[in-house]
This record gives sequence, C-alpha cells and structure tokens, in this order.
Amino acid sequence: MASSSVDLIITDPPYGIEGDKLDRHYNRDESFVLDGYVEVPSIEYPQFSEEWILEAERILKPGGSLYIISGYTNLIHILNALQKTKLEEKNHLIWKYNFGVYTRTKYISSHYHILFYTKKGKPHTFNTFARYADHEKSVQGGSSNYSDREDVWVINREYKPGKIKNKNELPTQLLIKLIQYSSHEDDLVCDLFLGSFSTAKVAKGLNRKAVGFEMSKTAFDYQIQEFNNIEEGYLLKELRKPPKNQFINSGQPITIEIQGEIFKSHCNHLKQGMTKKQSIEKLSEEFGRGYWSILRIIGDSNNLRTPAST
Repeated sequence: MASSSVDLIITDPPYGIEGDKLDRHYNRDESFVLDGYVEVPSIEYPQFSEEWILEAERILKPGGSLYIISGYTNLIHILNALQKTKLEEKNHLIWKYNFGVYTRTKYISSHYHILFYTKKGKPHTFNTFARYADHEKSVQGGSSNYSDREDVWVINREYKPGKIKNKNELPTQLLIKLIQYSSHEDDLVCDLFLGSFSTAKVAKGLNRKAVGFEMSKTAFDYQIQEFNNIEEGYLLKELRKPPKNQFINSGQPITIEIQGEIFKSHCNHLKQGMTKKQSIEKLSEEFGRGYWSILRIIGDSNNLRTPAST
C-alpha cells in the first residue's frame, strides 16, 4: 500500500495466546465458526507487533487515526511497538463487554483495551458532535455528549446462533462509534487483520471506502462475498441525527460587557424564583455557552439569591 494513503485504521490483531483454541476456555459451540484462524506464536509477538505497527504508521495519512483493539496478555508488546513510532497517543479506552472467561482464583476479565493514536503533520479528524449535540441530556440529566465520549465503553458482543462466523468479531455498534468520531464519508478505512470483515462491512455501511488483508483463505473467500452483498451507506439511515449545537459561542472570548449581562440576567432569574441550576440552563440557551462557562461567571456565592446582591 502507498505511504500516507489511509485516513483511519481500526484493527484487532491476533491474540498471541493460542486463539485457535479459545473455545476450550469459553466453553462455546464452534460448529458454525470458520476454520483457518491464523495465530501468532507468543514468542514472535514482540517482533510481529513492531513490524505491522510500523507499516500502520507508514500508510496513515498525516492527521490519520489508528485504533488497536487488544487483550491484556500481549498489550505490553503493542505499547512497546507504538513507542518506537512517531504516532501520538490520544486515549487508552476500555471496552467492557457482556461476558468473560470464568475463573475461581482471580478476577474475571471482561474487557478489551482500545489504543487510540494519531499521525502528526495535520490536525486529526475528531467529530466531537457526530453523535450528540452539546446541549443534549441523558436520562440521568447529565450531558449525553460527555458520557458518550468518556473512555470506558459498555458495548455487548453480538450473538449469532446458527450463523457462520469467525473466531472473534467486533460488535457493529463499537465500530460505528469509532468510525463516526474519526472519519468522514468517502474516507479510506483500513483493517490489517480483516477476519470477519467487521470493520470493512461497517465502513461500507457508513459510506466509507474499505481496504484490508486476511491470511486465512477460508475466512477471506467466505467474507468477501458477504462484503460484496452489502449496500453502500445502508447504516447511515439507522444513525440518530443530533440536533444543532446550542452553545454556539463556546470557546469564544467573553468580554467584560457580556459577563455583566450574564451576571445581571442571573440575578433577575433568582428574583423570579428560579433555582441556580434553572438559571444556568436558561443563560446557556440565551448566551450560547456551556454550563461551566456560565458557572464561572456567576460564581458560587449563595448571597446571589437576594436582591441585595445586585
């Protein structure tokens, strides 16, 4: 592949922990799992990680993003390999899923690590409000945008009883989230270990271009047919469309005059019987600024509730 040709890489490399025999630990029926899973011997994992991660760095465009999904066992080798690149770390995400390997003498592992790195040279793509607008609230009353972008994600695996599948498949909702935040339509999304083609299928469903590699001929021959039958952009109509942002002045300088207007309006709200929280929400809507921005201006003094405070 050409250098600096890929906008986004999302990849789930081999386990390096006898992944071809994982069914013994998970106690699951493998009768519908495709044969041919290609594992990497644990002794070779450090060198293997360095080689493919250097290639990932090479093919990424300046400003491109890399997400690596990994378990814990060989995470150190992946991190060491990343340290030998010029890629910039953005986040270490935790993906919590709905089952783990049962153990008696230690805690049950039920999460994966997602390493988010970018290539320097240009600002990286991050669509902050692709999923939730700045003012949208969750059921609990907090910011939906904030909670969606916290670095611990709870996303269940997908069960496909009676269906042909690969040894390990990433859930569609996980991939949608990564692709929404870190790419645009028509961008090129790459998966260096296609496996079930999950990344490629979701990328195509979101109207992105897809490219990747798979060493298992059994998996490739089956999944390429599945991929070819997918309608381009079919997932777009299923995405929720957030409303327009309300905090249009967020990040803009706040003049003394504007601060005075906000403070005066807040005092009037309190006189009218509003609570402090209600006043801040009203001021956020009126002045196009976020909660904390307003709070810093009005301060945290209880005597603002009396007319004398004006």
